[in-house]
Amino acid sequence: MKKAVSFILIFVIICGMISSATAYAIKPVTDKELQITAPSAVLMEKETGLIIYKKNADERRAPASITKIMTLLLIIEDIESGKLSLTDTVTASKRAASFGGSCVYLEEGERMSVDEMLKCIAVVSANDCAVAMAEHLCGTEQAFVERMNERARELELKDTHFTNCTGLFDDKDHYTTACDVAVMSRELISHDLIKNYSTIWMDSIRGGEFELSNTNKLVNRYDGCTGLKTGYTSTAKYCLSATAERDGMEFIAVVMGSKDSELRNSDASALLNFGFANFSLCPLRMDDPLPALPVELGKEKVLPLKYAGGEYALVPKGNTNPEYELLLPETVKAPVKEGQILGELVVKTEAAGELARIPLMAAKDVEKLGFFGIMGMLGKSLLGL
Repeated sequence: MKKAVSFILIFVIICGMISSATAYAIKPVTDKELQITAPSAVLMEKETGLIIYKKNADERRAPASITKIMTLLLIIEDIESGKLSLTDTVTASKRAASFGGSCVYLEEGERMSVDEMLKCIAVVSANDCAVAMAEHLCGTEQAFVERMNERARELELKDTHFTNCTGLFDDKDHYTTACDVAVMSRELISHDLIKNYSTIWMDSIRGGEFELSNTNKLVNRYDGCTGLKTGYTSTAKYCLSATAERDGMEFIAVVMGSKDSELRNSDASALLNFGFANFSLCPLRMDDPLPALPVELGKEKVLPLKYAGGEYALVPKGNTNPEYELLLPETVKAPVKEGQILGELVVKTEAAGELARIPLMAAKDVEKLGFFGIMGMLGKSLLGL
């Protein structure tokens, strides 16, 4: 059975590959051997964003606290843009302190650093801290929710809409899909800062007086787990976006609507295991630097090149020793504009054949020589200079 599944996977993936910059059209595989019990699930590879497995992945569902993936993303982005600092102090409002569910029991007027707030949201899914951060950043939770929806539109999450920043309340207008959760999870883990928090198993706040234990048990159970976020309400059931990294490759497993936490964790583990067992990343860049192209009648004699598109292709295991072929003209005529396509890199493996054709672009502008420049060049040539 396993050999048959592997053969089908390789056949589907190779047949789906498209010769373009980074387009590797892998048809998602539904593998009965995985025995995913959750009604909705997705497995995505982080680097390429390719979906390997999907089950009712575009079905709109209540997300519970995996809502906080978007909440965390906005906080992290504000930190990395300089709008917010980890050392900034956040004061809990009466409203924030009133929130129940998963929380750290903030008191009205209690002050915590952004660093501590992030820890509480990521580790124990603290609703009170999520609301406190939303109010700190935007004045009100509703204004922050507007930002969440705007960011969802930027990420082209067409089946996602938020009405709160916690996921605590089940609302018919508060929904997302397993596929959309994978996309926003991918965006969040592209910021290494989040892993300082999402990988914490146990910690404490308030000088050690209040202990924190991660709601994501895979952090302690699954080799290479890097996060990311759990969720539960009576309507959403048990949800999880689990991320794990091994040997430089990271997968995102999303399960929604599981009957209990153990099934949620076993489904996510099975998806991650499937990814690591069957796939590898193949580099779409040569080890050696790209050559420079000679320029005819240009103000500069040579032109540096740069790659377009992604850096890796997702391939079946055993296809990670690529061969590269440069297709370039001997020279290029000025003028040349930065970004102008001048050639391509063909990437192949022995088992899979051609994986991709990567466009090679001009790395800078090169202007054409004027009349006096051309005459000067001719003069130097005649003089043997």
